[in-house]
Amino acid sequence: MNEKENRTYYLKPAELKLAKSNEPTEVTTVLGSCVSVCFYDPERHFGAICHYMLPLWNGKGLQSPKFGNIAVKKCVDFMIRNGSSRSSLQAKVFGGARVISSQQDIFLIGERNIATAYEVLKQENISVSAASTGGNSGRKIIFNTETGLVRMKYIQKSH
Repeated sequence: MNEKENRTYYLKPAELKLAKSNEPTEVTTVLGSCVSVCFYDPERHFGAICHYMLPLWNGKGLQSPKFGNIAVKKCVDFMIRNGSSRSSLQAKVFGGARVISSQQDIFLIGERNIATAYEVLKQENISVSAASTGGNSGRKIIFNTETGLVRMKYIQKSH
């Protein structure tokens, strides 16, 4: 494989993809109420992405990246360990749609997932450079870890 040839990767829920500058990767994922945060360092030309399902780990069991507060921090830690500074990092937030109609507000997983992304990014002092969150439609995103470019399209519900 040519050194500059992009790899492709399909990111499943509860996964992270961490790509160093010598591993340019196009990461595709599909989001409903889940949220993905894409991290990019424009000085070092590499990135990381998470796809989490639930907002907060409750402290019991494993610290799984299926929880937003764990997944987002793991991505930030990877970027810092690989030479990024917090001030150079950019974050892009996607997903958190209300794809299941529910009369009960306790099931607003999408909204809670979005809130977790912004809370953790604020705690980590990372700015958000782009976002497409909420609404009633799912999203498909393709994140290029070398350029930081994210392509997104809405997924229409089938009847």
